[in-house]
Amino acid sequence: MDSRTRMARAMSLAEADRVPVMCQLSIGHYFLHSGLDPLDIWHESEAFAEAFERLRRRYGFDGILVNMPGRDPRWRDWVTRIERRERGSVIHWRNGGFTEMPADDCPHYFQPDGSRYFPTFDEVDPERLYYVEPWDMTNITWPFGWGFDEPATPGPDFFPPYHMDAIRAVRARAGEGVSIHGEIFSPWSQFLELFNYQEGLVQVLLDPGKTHACLDRLTEGAIELGRAQAREGVDGVLISSAFAGAGFISRKHYEQFVLPYERRVVAGIKAERELPIYTHTCGKIADRLDLMLATGTNGIDTLDPPPLGTVDLEQAKRELADKAFIKGNIDAVNTLLAGTREAIRADVQYRLEVGKPGGGYILSTACSVAPATPPENIELLVELAEQFGRY
Repeated sequence: MDSRTRMARAMSLAEADRVPVMCQLSIGHYFLHSGLDPLDIWHESEAFAEAFERLRRRYGFDGILVNMPGRDPRWRDWVTRIERRERGSVIHWRNGGFTEMPADDCPHYFQPDGSRYFPTFDEVDPERLYYVEPWDMTNITWPFGWGFDEPATPGPDFFPPYHMDAIRAVRARAGEGVSIHGEIFSPWSQFLELFNYQEGLVQVLLDPGKTHACLDRLTEGAIELGRAQAREGVDGVLISSAFAGAGFISRKHYEQFVLPYERRVVAGIKAERELPIYTHTCGKIADRLDLMLATGTNGIDTLDPPPLGTVDLEQAKRELADKAFIKGNIDAVNTLLAGTREAIRADVQYRLEVGKPGGGYILSTACSVAPATPPENIELLVELAEQFGRY
């Protein structure tokens, strides 16, 4: 059974030949371990795809999450100089801004005065919103535009022609036997990224009406992007809803500001093509698995165990069995990053014993693999799935 079929079986709540393995790696991990220049990985779709496929092959993963958009091939036209440093690079742009590129973490774009830009709540007109991409080269601008281009017009032409280049390049390298997934940001995540987290959470309380108006517009863009990925033939779409756990909002606020919009996103993408859609929410989510299911999602990703989160895998398996597939639950910090090989073996064997019965389980870290995680620790996962994850 090839990897694509193995993943498809798990996502349809069926048994495969063994439990599939698919972790999301942090951008810093690609920078450190792919053998490619971080500057190229971040700015070039082909280099990004090569880094992703190199580490997928190394670790034996059954799938790849393409969690960055395709990049503008003209990006070097905006560069005035690149300053190489011992622990990274600084790119200086024609507009006077600059990007700090650590050797082991996500880059950040700064304004000419050295500040990070976030619009105020008052200046944003919800009617001009459509989609907010936090991984754009210049992070977030208002009105939103791609890179250094003029603001994009809300609607079907909002996404630039190169936007799908990363998915296409990954598929070309990985081949037809690997499960390729796209990622979109949930309306809630976009909202918090746009205003910065503290300001966004404050405005939920001060002006819920305008908050809903913003979320309504951001839903339309998320649907359009998900549909575009579906047309590209991805095998699944991940809704990144990282900030919807109990560490950020209550169940009541989840019902008001997350559930109705993610439900629309799921239904809207499926109207284009029936495919698995699943939800990534970090941290404390044990109290809202039922609400996450109510969005119509086909699967739940991360399921952080204590102390990072609140999810007990046995409880989650009982609650989600025959309703949604499960991906995750390995502690990415205390187990995979800092644990001994013996501790990793014991931990992963337990996850497989709990998650495997009846199918519908994908072995994965709860959240992204940390940059400094030893590659030999990650290589253990497929080895253990072969040993303890067979049906």
